[in-house]
Parts: sequence; structure tokens; C-alpha cells
Amino acid sequence: MKKILALVLALVMALGLVACGDKGGEQQEGGTPNTTGEEKVVKIGVFEPLTGDHGAGGKQEVLGMQYANYVQPTVDINGETYKVQLEVVDNRTAAENGPSAAAELVNKGVSIVLGSYGSGVSMAGGTVFAEAGVPAIGVTCTNPQVTSDCDVYFRICFLDPFQGTVLANYAYKELGVDTAYLLGMLGSDYDQGLIYYFTQAFEKLGGKVVAENFPEGNANFVSYINNAKAANAGVIFSPVSINYAQLIVEAAAAQGFEGTILGGDTLDSNMVVEAAKGKDVDVKITTFYQEGGNPEFDAGIKEWINANADAKTNNGGNDMVSAVTVMGYDAYFTALEHFPEPVVYLMINAVLLGSYFYAVTFHGQRKGFALGFVKIVKRIVRVE
Repeated sequence: MKKILALVLALVMALGLVACGDKGGEQQEGGTPNTTGEEKVVKIGVFEPLTGDHGAGGKQEVLGMQYANYVQPTVDINGETYKVQLEVVDNRTAAENGPSAAAELVNKGVSIVLGSYGSGVSMAGGTVFAEAGVPAIGVTCTNPQVTSDCDVYFRICFLDPFQGTVLANYAYKELGVDTAYLLGMLGSDYDQGLIYYFTQAFEKLGGKVVAENFPEGNANFVSYINNAKAANAGVIFSPVSINYAQLIVEAAAAQGFEGTILGGDTLDSNMVVEAAKGKDVDVKITTFYQEGGNPEFDAGIKEWINANADAKTNNGGNDMVSAVTVMGYDAYFTALEHFPEPVVYLMINAVLLGSYFYAVTFHGQRKGFALGFVKIVKRIVRVE
């Protein structure tokens, strides 16, 4: 596993830009800013799912980048001001679409890429970015292989071994559960990776796991919930996409599951909250940010969302601040560190100094407690 300083990353990439900077207005390998014409433009690629199983989460992640671009639409490079242009490409969730979406961004001449929501498609696109020499910043793609297998891919989020182990320890030690039912989508690198790390930690503690997979596109989870009940599972660990999480929460409530639903970072969504609202269901998740962590930021992005009908729609129809939106915001400003003259900014998130683990009980209350330590900081200090 590689650990590097984000500021070192910024310096390395900045030097790459300086080396290419004397070649006029042509777009060079690695995405040299375009100086052709009157307006100077630098392009940041947005490699995210806008459709498919991860479309809801991808749209929320993009919102953070768009809001950041609204807050800081320019960057100074070698004493000149450049407009920052976001080039958004839909990777459509699935890994098989990753290479073509990545190639489209490379052909657009982006200097750096942000994304993706979803580890599998990130891994698939990484090969293309590596061949083109375009650095990429993983925003919430938590599978270790995203960065371990690709020298140009970096990340600002915690890893699945961490959150899987935290959740396993919480289930066994805090909830007193000795049997866990694990449910993920067949073929999902994210789901299966987190289930693997949870299983390792839970069994090491002395717990028993009962695991099942569901096919892509499944819309009925009643039988799976009943299987969890039949196994006397105290928790259902289901680190799935937002769409599936909503259905699982609804099915668990309808079938009277009395244990706890555990989820990874994907479940920290206002859409999952809406699915659980008013229902007798207990959901606990890992996450990157809790609304209220920075009131000034929260107020600003809520105002922006409410003034933009498309943004509000892409946020699930309300102005609740999603953790992945905050991560998208952070990733944008991390990308600006790619250029020779970094802007001064306030980092809203700070998962790189630790991590929040939130206990979320959906009865109108949202409670958080730290199993790591996270503060609001001004700069990212580590990327894994």
C-alpha cells in the first residue's frame, strides 16, 4: 500500500506542467493547460457514474465538484489566471465502460481526473490514465487496488480494510453480535471487497458469517432478509449502492428484522435516510463527513443547491449534505494543488487524519461518534 504526501503529489504534478509549459498553446501529454485564444483554460476531468447502479451517488459526488468550481472558478498558474473547466464524462457505473470513458477524458485534454464513485470502474479506467500519463484522484473509491495497481491513481478517502474492520469490531464488541449476515451484489468490487475485509476481522474475533450475493438489477430483497432472520443474524452487513440500500432497508423494516443493518460509506445518503424515515429500523454506517461538521460550508452549499433546480434533483430532491458531495468538493481543491501556484482554501473534510464512524438511527435523530479522530483542517496531509 502506498502512502504519499498530497503536497508532494502536487509538487510532482506541478513540475510536470512546468516542463510542458513552454510548448505554446498545444495540448501536451498529461494535460497541459490550454493557452490558445484569449481565454486561458485548464481542464479537470470528472470520471463519474451518472447512470447505472451508482448513478445516484455519482451525481452527488459531482455536485461537490461543481459547487467547488462555483466557489473557486479559476486558478493561478505561473502568474496568469486560468479558468477551471470541468469535463464531465459518464462512466455508467460498470467496469466495462471505464476504459472508454477514461479515454474520452484523455482525448478532451484534461490535466487531472477526479473520480470515480465505485472502485471497479476506477480500476478499469486507471490503466488508460496511466498510459496517457494523466494523474487521477480517487474521491470515494475505497478498494485498495485502485491505487496499489496504478501508479498515477491517488485517493483522498479511507480504505475498505479500515472500514470493514471497524464495522466488524463494532458488531462483535459493541453490539455483542456473534452471527452476521453478509449481502452484496455479485461482481461488485466494492461490495465484495468490503465483505471480504469484514469477514476476515469478524471471524478472527470468533464470529460466524453467513454470506449471500444477489444479481445485478435485483429488486426484491424479502427472501434475503428472511434468510438473515433464519440464520439468527444480529446484523446484516450490506455495503451496496444507494439504490439497493433503499430496497434492503425497506425490506428489513417490512419483514420485522430486529437487528442492525450495517453499511459502508455508500449508505451515507439522504436517499437512504428517506427510505428509513418513519420505519422501525436501525442502520449504522461508516462515512466521511457529517452534516453540521462545518456550518458555514453546509449553509453555502445548501443555498447553492436550493437555487439550482438540477442540483436539487441530483441531490435526491432535498438539500441534505451528502458525505460524497463534500468529498467531491475536497477533491476539486486537491486537484488545484496540481498546479504551480496553489490556491488557499478550507478543507471541509479531513478523513485523512482519521475517520468518523457514525451510528445513524433513523427516527429523526442522527448520532455520530468517533472511532478515529477527524478535525476540520486546512490541507490534506496524506493520500493513500
